Amino acid sequence: MPITDKIIEESQIARKSEELHAQGKRIVFTNGCFDILHAGHVCYLAEAKSLADILIVGLNSDLSVKRLKGSTRPINCERDRALVLAGLSSVDYICIFGEDTPYELIKKVRPEVLVKGGDWPISEIVGADIVLANGGRVKSLSYVAGLSTTELIAKLRKNNE
Repeated sequence: MPITDKIIEESQIARKSEELHAQGKRIVFTNGCFDILHAGHVCYLAEAKSLADILIVGLNSDLSVKRLKGSTRPINCERDRALVLAGLSSVDYICIFGEDTPYELIKKVRPEVLVKGGDWPISEIVGADIVLANGGRVKSLSYVAGLSTTELIAKLRKNNE
């Protein structure tokens, strides 16, 4: 499948998720900005994929990233970020969403497993209530200290001084 086929419009994600559930596939969902993909992201997404059959990534839109991270972000536009994620074998589908949280997207996907990075306590993972109410699991995965997009940008700025 061409990597562009992994990018699903938000208006189509509920139907795609229903198809996957009907095939008996278990879905794990995560979300984020994934602005500058780094080793921490790659390890995190591989770990997420190991928890179910299908990994769906909710990707914050450019406007959402700007609201969450500030006016200098994102570094890469949403289409480019989606294509980079689509190139990873661990990622099955990507859905760009415009809200600040993926709450409505999680309602549409209905994953059996919901994950975030280890810097997120389970009590703060958006959508946990939806997944738990449907009998699913919520996990906070491993976090590699020192590997974050914010830290990479700071390092680049320091090196350019």
